[in-house]
Amino acid sequence: MTAIKHALQRDIFTPNDERLLGIVNVCKAGKKKKNCFLCATVTTERPVQVKVVKVKKSDKGDFYKRQQTWELRDLTEVDAKDASKENPEFDLHFEKVYRWVASSAAEKNSFISCIWKLNQRYLRKKVEFVNVSSQLLEELPKAEESVPSGESQSVAGGDEDALDDYQELSAREEQDIESMMEMCEYAVSNAEGFAEQLSRELQVLDGANIQSIMASEKQVNILMQLLDEALGEVDTIEGKLSSYEEMLQSVKEQMDQISQSNRLIQISNTNNVKLLDEIQFLVNYMDLSKGHIRALQEGDLTSPKGIEACINASEALSQCMNVALRPGHEKLMAVTQQQLLFAELRDTFARRLTNHLNNVFVHQGHDQSSTLSQHTAELSLPKHSPLHRDLLRYAKLMEWLKNTHREKYEGLSRTYVDYMSRLYEREIKDFFEVAKIKMAGTTKEAKGKFGLHGSSGKLTGSTSSLNKLTVQGSNSRRSQSSSLLDMGNMSASDLDVADRTKFDKIFEQVLSELEPLCLAEQDFISKFFKLQQHPAVVPPLAQPETEDTDGGTPSRMPPQAEHRQSLSSEKDVVRLMMNKIFQSIETELNSLIALGDKIDSFNSLYMLVKMSHHVWTAENVDPASYLSTTLGNVLVTVKRNFDKCISAQIRQMEEVKISKKSKVGILLFVTGFEEFAELAETIFRNAERRGDLDKAYVKLIRAVFVNVEKVANESQKTPRDVVMMENFHHIFSTLSRLKISCLEAERREAKHKYTDHLQSYVINSLGQPLEKLNHFFEGVEARVAQGVREEEVSYQLAFNKQELRKVIKEYPGKEVKKGLDNLYKKVDKHLCEEESLLQVVWHSMQDEFIRQYKHFEDLIGRCYPGSGITMEFTIQDMLEYFSSIAQSH
Repeated sequence: MTAIKHALQRDIFTPNDERLLGIVNVCKAGKKKKNCFLCATVTTERPVQVKVVKVKKSDKGDFYKRQQTWELRDLTEVDAKDASKENPEFDLHFEKVYRWVASSAAEKNSFISCIWKLNQRYLRKKVEFVNVSSQLLEELPKAEESVPSGESQSVAGGDEDALDDYQELSAREEQDIESMMEMCEYAVSNAEGFAEQLSRELQVLDGANIQSIMASEKQVNILMQLLDEALGEVDTIEGKLSSYEEMLQSVKEQMDQISQSNRLIQISNTNNVKLLDEIQFLVNYMDLSKGHIRALQEGDLTSPKGIEACINASEALSQCMNVALRPGHEKLMAVTQQQLLFAELRDTFARRLTNHLNNVFVHQGHDQSSTLSQHTAELSLPKHSPLHRDLLRYAKLMEWLKNTHREKYEGLSRTYVDYMSRLYEREIKDFFEVAKIKMAGTTKEAKGKFGLHGSSGKLTGSTSSLNKLTVQGSNSRRSQSSSLLDMGNMSASDLDVADRTKFDKIFEQVLSELEPLCLAEQDFISKFFKLQQHPAVVPPLAQPETEDTDGGTPSRMPPQAEHRQSLSSEKDVVRLMMNKIFQSIETELNSLIALGDKIDSFNSLYMLVKMSHHVWTAENVDPASYLSTTLGNVLVTVKRNFDKCISAQIRQMEEVKISKKSKVGILLFVTGFEEFAELAETIFRNAERRGDLDKAYVKLIRAVFVNVEKVANESQKTPRDVVMMENFHHIFSTLSRLKISCLEAERREAKHKYTDHLQSYVINSLGQPLEKLNHFFEGVEARVAQGVREEEVSYQLAFNKQELRKVIKEYPGKEVKKGLDNLYKKVDKHLCEEESLLQVVWHSMQDEFIRQYKHFEDLIGRCYPGSGITMEFTIQDMLEYFSSIAQSH
């Protein structure tokens, strides 16, 4: 251990100006036995710092390193574990408890004694030494005295003992020693003599001290007497203090009683405040004024002031009934009585309000009959804004009824819907009857034509069936226009543009009257029944029924469907109520549309545009509204009628029969398409559903193209090319004039067909006036095509110069002119006057004739060179022939 101590002093503490005074070999309690050393050190410089250092041997080599350091002033307790037995365990309490096991009990005791001495000398700090033998701490000074000064180093902790023997001299002591040594100059050279002198002087002092003690015995006795007197006084003071303490004890008991009384008073005051707060709460929130009670029991529900008073009273009643009671309030008799009073007032007022509104609904449903007569003469619906304005005064009361009495609220909803549906059914029925009469006309002729009898104007008959279109020949433009109108199921004498315009205005007026009526009623229902904010339960009036698949009675919806229906939004509730109230609108509209379609199928164009516009307007206002849904359903019917109209015209085109004895001319369905397009462009200008018309255009024009070609193939009187040329020229002119963008491809196709058939007709017609000449030169071209050289054609027997001259002589100028005149007359018979294509065709024939003439001359020059053979007429002669013939006719 000594070697380790010197090594630690040399390697660790000397470099840090520290001295090692105590050391113990330890390991931590309860863990793996990793040995280390706890060292008690002091610094060599002042002020002295005392530390406990943990030193551990390095794992990498045979040297020691400082691991942890504690200041001794931070030590609070030293626990030796057992004072009676030898135990190597001990604890040091710094910022936390460190438990150690020393290598031996002797080393532990030596280290603890070193700690005790350092604490006594340098710190004077009260460190608790627990479970340390008192003998160990008391024997330490005696042991020091018994050990000679020369052997002090050999005792455990010898450096510590030496440190403990050393006491620093004061300044006074230093002066005394210096003066003494000056008096004995030989002290340095003769120490023994100096020591003997000091011994003699010490004996003298001891003798003087003994004499002084013996002389002071009397004073000691006096001091003892004074001490006895002081002890007597102390006893007297203790007696007085005891009496004072008894007196204060009674005062303390009285003060405790006063404190307890004050605490009880404070508790009582707190309870009184809380009780007053509860009473004020109940009075403020559960007290209904007498005025409100009177208004609920007998308030006037007809006057504005009475209604306002009832609204205020119902709101106050709702606040009282819906107040959130605090725990325990419901057990109070007064609260229970108030709740019973509120329930009775609620039921009474709900019954009064329900009866009054039921009477208003019933009266309104029966009292409107007198106002219907004034609207029969003019096409207008009665206005219900006064009724709505009067009923809206009850809107807040209806909201109160909805929140408090759901059954009565739903009953009122059923009553309102029931009576208003009857009222609206009568008004709408009469309104549509007037519209039908105005649409068909009120004269006897109109009534007989459409089966209208009586003032109601009900339809009892039907229009005549569709007649098949027949081509009437080239009679007149009037007959062709009649055939067009026959496609619309009416004749031109019965229906003209003015009639269609009148129908359009009537239909627009019908929609314009219905739209504000439905919107106003829907707005009223939303506001009056408070159905525009939160999800609601569907009233029983609107619960749908399902038809039995076996044809039996309707059955209720399954529970799952009813549950889903109960979660519908309030917009669905409004729409269902509107369906019940206006259940006749869709039927009447469909009936009116059917009548308009029977009067003239072209009316479907007007109805499609008007209905589309109103549907678009309604969807912009509310896409889910009743009006939007209903008009959307009717629009489907109108669109279906429009499609039927288009299909009927296509079917009539396919059923066209032509006369075998008269020329065809412009087909009636071609002019019919022209007038249909003109009418449709007028009607659909700026319309929302232009796409429907464009689709119809494409279907119609393709049918026109197909059936023109069909008629041309069947024509016997008029050449096929003429039928195709004239009709496609008319179609091309119509499409170019109307500028229909979706038919641009068909316009170009019509022009192409017209041009092709014009050229074909001209070529086929010009082959007849110079028939033999044509055949001759066709033979010449055939020989050349077979490989005969052009200059050798004249040596062919059938195509020699003599044969050529013979053929040319058959066509002198006079004969050519005669043939052209006959050709002009024939072309004139083929072409119709309406299209005015005669001059166009004649000019094309002139160009083609000149082209053939030049071609013949070119063949003569190439195949008969140097023969001098020429035609009997010149190009100039031909121009004069064509001009004179055209002028003469």
